[in-house]
Amino acid sequence: MHDLKRVCLITGAATGIGAACAREFAAHGWQLALSWLDDANHVQLLDVATECEVHGISPLLQHLDVTSNDSCAAFAATALQRFGRIDALINCAGTTRFIAHADLDALTPEEFHRTYDVNTVGLYRMTRACVPALKASGHGSVVNISSIGGVIGRGSSMAYAASKGAVNTLTLSLARALGPQIRVNAIAPGFVEGGLPSRVLDAVRHAEVLRVQTESSPLQRVSQPEEVAALACFITERAPGMTGTVIQMDNGLHLNAG
Repeated sequence: MHDLKRVCLITGAATGIGAACAREFAAHGWQLALSWLDDANHVQLLDVATECEVHGISPLLQHLDVTSNDSCAAFAATALQRFGRIDALINCAGTTRFIAHADLDALTPEEFHRTYDVNTVGLYRMTRACVPALKASGHGSVVNISSIGGVIGRGSSMAYAASKGAVNTLTLSLARALGPQIRVNAIAPGFVEGGLPSRVLDAVRHAEVLRVQTESSPLQRVSQPEEVAALACFITERAPGMTGTVIQMDNGLHLNAG
């Protein structure tokens, strides 16, 4: 017999914002399908699942490569088979490399394609795979984890900023296409402690970026993954009138643009 609890799929759930979303939604009583990409990810996700189980749920853990149509379809199908429904999707899976924006020679077309394939097309693949079940839910919600870099053209690389800018536009397009049964929104955080940069930079470089981001933000702070997760949960549970919105959650960094 299928569980009647609401069901949320979270990509990139092993670390950072994705892991925080898993803990937040579990605390709110959701059943969860959580994805992992590689062996190290899988070990980390087992710890996240243990934290979720404290709330009386048993998450589905599934390998997912968002650059594969078949993998995205399998994640959605396995969740639907296990739980009988899909009510929400949180697209957290992402990738980047730190490449100076002024060094155009260092940013190859291949790196552009790699970044887009995960951050933009991968998000589209995963959303598309979940659309039938989200429509059947009657109150489907998709939350895309974007970046303030996609709004102000800054961040770890130009490819990353451009991919997140495309995510913001895609959020608007999907919201138009999938209403009224499915709402689609995005959150554009600034620097998040424990987020993607912490997994692609060495400790010394990460500490320096953290210092600069803290000092340059009007609020003199960086965000925590739990803050982004709380907003994702609020949008999903308590914002029925919100769709096609990109929420800037960047401690005021966008005020420095220009």
